[in-house]
Amino acid sequence: MTLLEIALIFSLMSVISVGGLPAVMGEVQRIVVEQKAWVTAPEFVQLYAVGQAAPGPNVLIVSLIGWKVAGLVGALVALLAMITPAAIMTYWVSDVWDRFKDTAWRGVAQRAMAPLVVGLVGAGGFVLATPGSPDWRMWLIAALSACGMLFLQKLNPLWFLAAGGALGAVLL
Repeated sequence: MTLLEIALIFSLMSVISVGGLPAVMGEVQRIVVEQKAWVTAPEFVQLYAVGQAAPGPNVLIVSLIGWKVAGLVGALVALLAMITPAAIMTYWVSDVWDRFKDTAWRGVAQRAMAPLVVGLVGAGGFVLATPGSPDWRMWLIAALSACGMLFLQKLNPLWFLAAGGALGAVLL
């Protein structure tokens, strides 16, 4: 049953992930941590960090969750479930999108999606910044990183990642 649950959960997340995995990260966390209890809140943040630090797409966290729950087969099932529905939908929608490139509704749809995606990604960021109970140290790291990214735009984001990791090692 666990492999089927993994497949169903991540297939659903794939279908509703407008803007990619970060847009549904809050819901993934809610299901994986709170509903299914496959991992704890701190483990989820650690899996997310490893998934982001590893080379490749940001969807790698689902394979890490699948690995934790059901080993190598779970990792493969989770990854395929997260990628396949979105890939099929993208293929189909791209054809429709191209056919209607000169229509007014396409521009309206594009403008309407931007705030939706920003809100979903922001909600996912909030969930990741507050695993378990709120901790002022995590808020401090998140706020410093956000301010740094806003005010020092010419600086490579990897410096903020390194600084956040160093600050987390000291504070946490």
